This record gives sequence, C-alpha cells and structure tokens, in this order.
Amino acid sequence: MKILVLNCGSSSIKYQLIDMSKEPELLAKGLLDRIGLESSLLTHQVPSREKYKITEDIPDHQVGINLILKTLKDPECGVITTDNEITAVGHRVAHGGENFKQSVRITSEVKKDIEKCIEMAPLHNPANLKGILSIEAILPHVPQVAVFDTSFHQTMPPYSYMYPIPYEYYEKSKIRRYGFHGTSHKYVSQKACRYLGRDFYSINIITCHLGNGSSVAAIKKGRSVDTSMGFTPVEGLMMGTRCGDLDLGVLLYIMEKENLSLKDANNVVNKKSGVLGISGISYDMRDVETAADKGNERAKLALDMFAYRVKKYIGSYAAAMGGLDLLIFTGGIGENDHETRRKVLEGLDFLGIEFDNERNTLSKGKELIVTRPGSKVIAMVMPTNEELVIATDTYNIVTNSDLRF
Repeated sequence: MKILVLNCGSSSIKYQLIDMSKEPELLAKGLLDRIGLESSLLTHQVPSREKYKITEDIPDHQVGINLILKTLKDPECGVITTDNEITAVGHRVAHGGENFKQSVRITSEVKKDIEKCIEMAPLHNPANLKGILSIEAILPHVPQVAVFDTSFHQTMPPYSYMYPIPYEYYEKSKIRRYGFHGTSHKYVSQKACRYLGRDFYSINIITCHLGNGSSVAAIKKGRSVDTSMGFTPVEGLMMGTRCGDLDLGVLLYIMEKENLSLKDANNVVNKKSGVLGISGISYDMRDVETAADKGNERAKLALDMFAYRVKKYIGSYAAAMGGLDLLIFTGGIGENDHETRRKVLEGLDFLGIEFDNERNTLSKGKELIVTRPGSKVIAMVMPTNEELVIATDTYNIVTNSDLRF
C-alpha cells in the first residue's frame, strides 16, 4: 500500500511516497519550490540514487502536483508505473482549530471546517486546501486524510490553553492557545518510549522541537498538557526569525514610535526577530555559531538567549507536571547541534538530569542518550519523522487499522 504524503506551502510542495505494505519504506521524496514564479524547481530523490532536478514554470499547485506524479512515474527516476499504485494521500494541515482532535478522512464537511480555520492560519491553511482540491481533481477516486499540526495538543486543559483576556474573545472568535508541531511531538515522544522500553501513558515527558520554528511540549501520561506555541506559531521560544514570548506593550510602543502598520508589525515579530534579529547575521544557527566562535558578541548573545529560553520552559513544564522522567530533543537544531543541547542541559542537575557531554558530542541526527547511566531523568535525541506520522494515520484511517509508527 503506497501513500503519498503532501505538505503544501504557499509557494512550495514537499512530498514523500511511502510504502506501508510491511515495514514503512520511503520510496521517494522531494520538494517543488517557487510555485507561481518563473523557473520553479523540483528536486526529487530516490534513496541510494542521485538527486533529480527539473526546472519548469509551475503556475499553481495543481500543475505542481501533476509534475510530481509525472516524476514519480518517470522511467528514469520514478518508483511507480501508474497513478493507481497510490492507495491514499495524506495531507499536513496546519490548523484544525477546536474541530479536529485527531486525523480525519477528508469529506466536504471537513474541507469546510478547514476553510473556517483560514483566518487563524492565513499563510498555511489556504495552501493545504489547494493541495487537497488538486488531488481531488487529479485523482478523484483516491481517499485523502488530513493530519493536523494542532490536534495532538487538543488534550490541554482550559487553564492551560486559555489567555487572560476578556472571555468574550474566546466565545466569539475562539482565541486560545492551540499549539503546533503536534505531529513531531507525538512521534518523538512515542518513538522514544518504545526505544527505551517505557510506557508512554505512565511517565512525564518534555519534548523540545528546535529548528527555525521551535516549540516545547509537556506530555503528562500520554496527553499534551501544555505547549509553548499559542494561537499562532509566534508565541513561545525565541526562533530563527520569530520573537517568541514578548511583552505586548513593547510591540504597541514600537508601532507607535516607528509608525508601523499592522502588516509592518507582523513582519517584525515573524520575519525580523529571533536569532536573526539579535545576531544581525542569520536565522541559521550554524552561521551564528561560526560568527560567535570568531568573537561576535551579538552572535554569542543570540545563542545564549535561545538556550536560556528553552531551559526556562523545561523548568516550568517540569513544575507544571509535578516531575519529569524523559526529556527529548528533536528538529534540525535539537538533533544536530550538540552545543545548543549542552547550553540547555548544563545546570539541570536539580531536576535529576545527569548530563554527559561526551555522549552528547558522539553523533548527529541519530537516537542518542545524553545522560549518564542511572540518571533519574533521561535526556536524549530522537530524530523526528512527521511524514511517517501522516502516512501512518492515513493508513490507519483508510484501512481501519491500528498500525504504530
């Protein structure tokens, strides 16, 4: 059973074709970028083969998906011979609001509900819908499943997800914390428990998804009870270009002082802040670390601020859950940047984390325990695989199964 996983952005489509017949097997993956612009680029890769690139003008998502399907069937670089080999399509959908507590098979009603969430995710949900409608037009008989970034966090209690603003805004517009990166937090927490032989439903876990977009989740006995991102992905940790937690008075002051429009202010907190805003160099931690090693003080400050804020969330979530058993790092930074992990983990002995920096530097992007044997709390690296979560949920819904990733 072959499942096509699509992650449609406003001008891009990430995809994977995964065979779920036995053990999940990645058949091909790729990225179509610059949709709507001249010279759109498709980068397609089959494991153990050279990357295959196509440059072509792609005006919209439907034309883009047609190109992806054509490439998957190409005699030179393809892995299937006909579209009929694709059993189902799973879509990443950014925002499900309060309507979706789990992944669902896509129906006309589901599409309407996804559309209702557009005002809460104006950059993401419209693109996700375009992908769904495109598949509907190209492969009308293939079942589709929506997997929501927000659904894993729908177990948060009201005292965790509500904001201390007039309650009428929740009643009228559902203003509350929703959280994101749910597929990643779900995957790494469950995978780590299986890796360690622990019961997911009996321990307290903190997951740190650290990348250009970053978030922390508190998972108490199998349920997400808090997460750092909020109504939008701006809240929480300092990120590549997002500010994270900020005194709202600061933003109002800057808007008045600099005569900024709402659009300008949105640009400041989403695209000009975070690691980029402090360092003045880049949103990429590798560039910032290189500059810090050369003595750049603003780069050092950005790195220290990033790690400090992660550490604060770990401490607060451990307190909120009444203790901690397992701490997980994932995402591009969490999996690969041992120096950031060191900055976060040093000084957390009081939580029962006996950090071992020698182990911490052993490898990148692999399962790795970074605490000493016998540590009361285990800290570890667990690579994420959001596409596998989407493929697994799609398989389970279409076949009415209970396959675990």
